Amino acid sequence: MTKVTDWIKNHKPLTAIIAAIIIVPGLAFAWWLGSPLFIDKTVDEEFPALMNAIVPEGMEMAQANATMEAVMDNETMVEEEMMEAMGAMLAPDAVKVGQFRDGDSFHKGSGSATIWDLGTDGFVLRFEDFNVINGPDLRVLLTTHADPMGRGDVHADDVTYVELGKLKGNIGNQNYPIPDDVNVDDQNSVVIYCKPFQVVFAVAPLALN
Repeated sequence: MTKVTDWIKNHKPLTAIIAAIIIVPGLAFAWWLGSPLFIDKTVDEEFPALMNAIVPEGMEMAQANATMEAVMDNETMVEEEMMEAMGAMLAPDAVKVGQFRDGDSFHKGSGSATIWDLGTDGFVLRFEDFNVINGPDLRVLLTTHADPMGRGDVHADDVTYVELGKLKGNIGNQNYPIPDDVNVDDQNSVVIYCKPFQVVFAVAPLALN
């Protein structure tokens, strides 16, 4: 021990460099792990409905455009049938809905999760009034499990999941496009998942609307 102490005393600059190499990355990693717990990130996105009109069944796109133009040109009175057609075109369909619950006693989440059918623009997963405790590298997963309680359920042999990307913010209304090759009928829950530690932060079991 005395030899080590003497060596440190005789090589103070080198000792400081070695300490910095060891300590600084450790502190940075600790900050990356712990800081999200104390930092909220709010992301509020518009609902993508008006830009993604659904054409009513049996109506061609040209007819839909003509109907919309007729409504815009008529400043005084619009026929009832035309109004119904417009309503159908501007009303996306909520396919599956659910409410977020806590992942456990520490990892808490709330708000709604809805899979919306936007017609020719595909499907989108939308969070509303969303709030979850923040954490490192959180991801949004769609899973075939009805109500996963932890990593074991998410990674079970008979369960599949698709990652929709990083969580944009731990608070707010957010949209997550669903890839075209994903069958939304098979998706039964939304999971907020800490990728590096494989921890479930919140779950929204989905049901048909």
